Amino acid sequence: MDEQPEPAQTAGGGLDRRADLSEFLRTRRARLKPGDVGLPDFGRRRVPGLRREELAQLAGVSVAYYTRLEQGNGNNVSAEVLDAIARALRLSDAEHAHLMHLAKPKQHKKKPVARSRQVRPALRHLLASVESVPAYIVGRRSDILAWNRVAAALFGDWAELPEPERNWARMVFLRPEYRELFVEWDQKASDIVGYLRMDAGCHPDDPRLSALVGELSVKSEDFRRLWAAHDVKEKSYGVKRLRHPLVGELTLSFETFRLVDDGEQSLITFHAEPGTPSAEALRLLASWGADATRSGSRASTPSD
Repeated sequence: MDEQPEPAQTAGGGLDRRADLSEFLRTRRARLKPGDVGLPDFGRRRVPGLRREELAQLAGVSVAYYTRLEQGNGNNVSAEVLDAIARALRLSDAEHAHLMHLAKPKQHKKKPVARSRQVRPALRHLLASVESVPAYIVGRRSDILAWNRVAAALFGDWAELPEPERNWARMVFLRPEYRELFVEWDQKASDIVGYLRMDAGCHPDDPRLSALVGELSVKSEDFRRLWAAHDVKEKSYGVKRLRHPLVGELTLSFETFRLVDDGEQSLITFHAEPGTPSAEALRLLASWGADATRSGSRASTPSD
């Protein structure tokens, strides 16, 4: 079995931003071939992807300058140079933002942990009033902070979990029932790691995030492999296929709404296309509420 590198950490308990910058640039360069960027390819290469001098040429910077940056030294690099490197590397919008966070980190005003996990009462009332749409609030580090009855019926009664375990990354990688719940588990796992990577780029000095990454790296080979890929993703919208123990497969669309007054929290909603079997299954789950989760757990537990 191939060994994946342990996540680099700083002495203060956070993640090592310089090491992450270096690995991110290296992995983005390695995925490009000369033909992808209009360069001639002269035979075999010792390592995959573009050479540093080729990337520097495309970005319009010196090889020495780019080499220093790829070694993690982003001090005094300008936004214009980072934009040029992002274009040369064919970065997505999320990857471009991640590069900026790593190379030119912003000073974030730290919130007390208790405050960062607080959900406004009005939002909790909103969740409770939405009776047919699974919805929840997710915060930093993929922590689940609040949810409604239908979300509990669909994903599991999170109230039965200790608060630290109400975390998407821990559930997806460490709890077997979530491998069964998500039909495309590999995609869900990749998405979660991509979100955590974006979070780490914005908050590399977060010891709680560092502890979460360290725990998952020790306990899950899948997490180690995905974390080492340095892929990033922002929460947005899409489609998820679920396999519920009571109502079978559902195909649901999800939407992400980032809260204007708290950029660390997002409202996630799921819905089914009207008139489909998934819509009927969701209606049944909504009528059962959290009882569906408990019934499903009993149904999926082998008898003695």
